[in-house]
Amino acid sequence: MELPLFITFAPSSPARPGISLGIEELSPDSTMKILIDNGHGLNTPGKRSPDGKFIEAIYNREIARRIVADLQDRGYDAELLVPEEKDISLKERVRRVNAACSATPSCPAPTGHPNVILISIHVNAAGDGTQWMNATGWSCYTCKGQTQSDKLADCLCQTAIKNFPGRRIRTDYSDRDPDWEEDFYLLRKSHCVAVLSENFFMDNRSDLEYLQSRSGMQSIIDTHVEGIVEYIDSL
Repeated sequence: MELPLFITFAPSSPARPGISLGIEELSPDSTMKILIDNGHGLNTPGKRSPDGKFIEAIYNREIARRIVADLQDRGYDAELLVPEEKDISLKERVRRVNAACSATPSCPAPTGHPNVILISIHVNAAGDGTQWMNATGWSCYTCKGQTQSDKLADCLCQTAIKNFPGRRIRTDYSDRDPDWEEDFYLLRKSHCVAVLSENFFMDNRSDLEYLQSRSGMQSIIDTHVEGIVEYIDSL
């Protein structure tokens, strides 16, 4: 898939049936529902590079849209969690995720749905957006404790190592797996496997150049798609 060097924000194309149009339309024989969440919105304060030229919400949305398109091309039931341009509250995002869990077959209990995956796409920042920083690298997060989400995070980390040669993969092996654990509301409240990825730093000049390059964008897309496919194949 050819990628543009620079991203421009355009009006949304019509959404496929799903979260935004009525999750009751999900196919009853769906085996795995993949929800891709693009973090933030155009009205979210900050979330920009120090020069103001890079807006995280626009980038997250473009990357998420291309991940969904790639997965759909491969035959997977994938969808944007937030097709809107404006920011959507975490509470509403969680509501949409858990509604999808309720609508998808084989829901065992609120402790976690085996047939729904959520990945939230973000770009990291080390400072307050006013100056360039030195922090660099890619990372992913799960909620605290050992859960099935750690297995998806493991798959994403392995594909990140492969797709980002020479670039730092930020890991935390204090609990014997590479992902970081935080009490993020979206991860903690979603009744399914849920991972948040931080795709390099918008306030690091080298990372930002990579983020905006064709090869960098494609590697970020490939990392998520291949990690998801690897996780599903391992079940």
